[in-house]
Amino acid sequence: MTQEQVITIFQDALTTILTVALPILLCGLIVGLTISIIQATTQVQEQTMTIVAKIVVTMVALMFFGPFILTTLMEFIERVLTVYSMDIR
Repeated sequence: MTQEQVITIFQDALTTILTVALPILLCGLIVGLTISIIQATTQVQEQTMTIVAKIVVTMVALMFFGPFILTTLMEFIERVLTVYSMDIR
């Protein structure tokens, strides 16, 4: 296996990780920012409001984006096992 092949696999893995994690992280970020703005304007500084809301939104986002995440990960594994394993020999 050459250095270029290792770099290509690593780049593909990083792209897949970002593609899989981005929807969940964005949902949590948007909810966190929204609740922080609401807390700042109303001066209600309750930490559990933010945490519970982020947990709920993360679970809903996982249910919504679950098939996309599973498909993306399966395609990556398939690429690694078929395309890159042919280059090893």
